[in-house]
Amino acid sequence: MDTLPIMELFYTVQGEGFHSGKPAYFIRLAGCDIGCHWCDVKDSWDSAKYKKIPVSDIVQQAVSSKAEIAVITGGEPLLYDLDLLTQALKKAGLSTHLETAGANKMSGTWDWVCLSPKKFKKPLPVNLKSADELKVIVFNDTDFSWAEQNSALVSDKCLKYLQPEWSRSNEIRDKLVNYVKNHRDWRISIQVHKYLDIP
Repeated sequence: MDTLPIMELFYTVQGEGFHSGKPAYFIRLAGCDIGCHWCDVKDSWDSAKYKKIPVSDIVQQAVSSKAEIAVITGGEPLLYDLDLLTQALKKAGLSTHLETAGANKMSGTWDWVCLSPKKFKKPLPVNLKSADELKVIVFNDTDFSWAEQNSALVSDKCLKYLQPEWSRSNEIRDKLVNYVKNHRDWRISIQVHKYLDIP
C-alpha cells in the first residue's frame, strides 16, 4: 500500500515492554477490528476519520526525527499491507517494530514483533510463533489463564510480559507481582510514559 490512514506521527520514548525507555518514532495507523473496551486510543478505531498519507511522506518524517527505531502501532496495523512501509523504513536505516494483536495476516519486514493478544479476537497461531515479545494486558483474574494459553503457542525465544491495564493498576498490582514471583518466565511491563506523562 502506498498510502496509509494515519492517526498520528510522533517522536517519543517507548513506554512499554522490552524496549521501554528507548527513543522511537511512532507511526499510529487508524482503524481497528478488535475494539477492547479499555482501549486508551479509541479515537484510532475509525480509519475514515483520518487522512491517508503517502508512505514516502511517512518515511521522510520518520527519518527527519533522527530516530533509530520506528514503531508501527494502532489501532490495529495488520489491517493493512505493511510491506512497502517497512521496506522503505529499513532502506532509510530505521529498525522496524510492530505492535499488534496478531489477529490478522502478517505483512511487513520486522526487527521486533510485540504481540498483545486480545480475547475479543484471538491471534493467529502463526503470528504467535513469530512474536519476539508477548505482552498480555491484565484487566481481571481470568487474564492470567489467557496469558498462559498464548504463552504455550509462542517460540522459546519469545519474552513474556504481563502489563496491568492502566485504570486498574492499583487493584491488580499485588496479584500481578505475586503471579510473576511464582511464574518466573513472566516479567512485568508498566506504562512508563503514563507515569512520566509523556506522549
